[in-house]
Amino acid sequence: MEGEEGHDPKEPEQLRKLFIGGLSFETTDDSLREHFEKWGTLTDCVVMTDSQTKRSRGFGFVTYSCVKEVDAAMCARPHKVDGRVVEPKRAVSREDSVKPGAYLTVKNIFVGGIKENTKEYNLRDYFEKYGKIETIEVMEDRQSGKKRGFAFVTFDDHDTADKIVVQKYHTINGHNCDVKKALSKQEMQSAGSQRGRGGGSGNFMGHGGNFGSGGGNFGCGGNFGGRGGYGGGGNPYGGGYGSGGGNGGYGSRRFLKQQKRATTLRRRESKELSGKLQVTLRQLPQMH
Repeated sequence: MEGEEGHDPKEPEQLRKLFIGGLSFETTDDSLREHFEKWGTLTDCVVMTDSQTKRSRGFGFVTYSCVKEVDAAMCARPHKVDGRVVEPKRAVSREDSVKPGAYLTVKNIFVGGIKENTKEYNLRDYFEKYGKIETIEVMEDRQSGKKRGFAFVTFDDHDTADKIVVQKYHTINGHNCDVKKALSKQEMQSAGSQRGRGGGSGNFMGHGGNFGSGGGNFGCGGNFGGRGGYGGGGNPYGGGYGSGGGNGGYGSRRFLKQQKRATTLRRRESKELSGKLQVTLRQLPQMH
């Protein structure tokens, strides 16, 4: 590891740091550095190891001298280190690591606290500098048509959303806004279930994803499960992907309504199927 020298003091360390998951247990500080220094000057590089066995925990951190180098490394995905494809992701601070959905890979962000006169183009002008925008939705009251003070922006790459959320402070249309990952009801439930021993299950992408719970490389019981997970146990590197998130989240009401409608539809179909089954049974000849 090296000291924090030769970096831009205006750019906090957290913005210059990447979490690297899915490392081969053969990967060392040197081989990790050899790969990622192709995209810039590394001020720090470390493969996290077990304090007792000294064995690699399968993940590490690299810190660049400036954010531009981090962006270059992320643009060069996918990355293969020591013959294994790894998963780089913007490092999450210890403070943010306990927030709902901190580890979920999503392309949507929730933008709260926007002015009533904020238009779609205001949001587009601000966020398009981070990456390609797919959709923007400024939420309005259905009956009155009045702006509700928040919006949703969807990008074509989850890294764009991660970069924006990690940056924290955003001033849009002359007003400070609250920006977080937008979570569906299922994602909120997944985030809420990520509490537990150290990293908990499915911290990296949530249940059902490639890095979800149960047997996967990043799941409970896999390379990244238990015993501190992604930064539990006093990890000095800002928590990385540490203890799981809590309940709640910043999901849109439209997500909740969609889930409710789907549940109602399933119940209705179940009742109809049950009714048809009863009719069929009554039509069958009685056995004596």
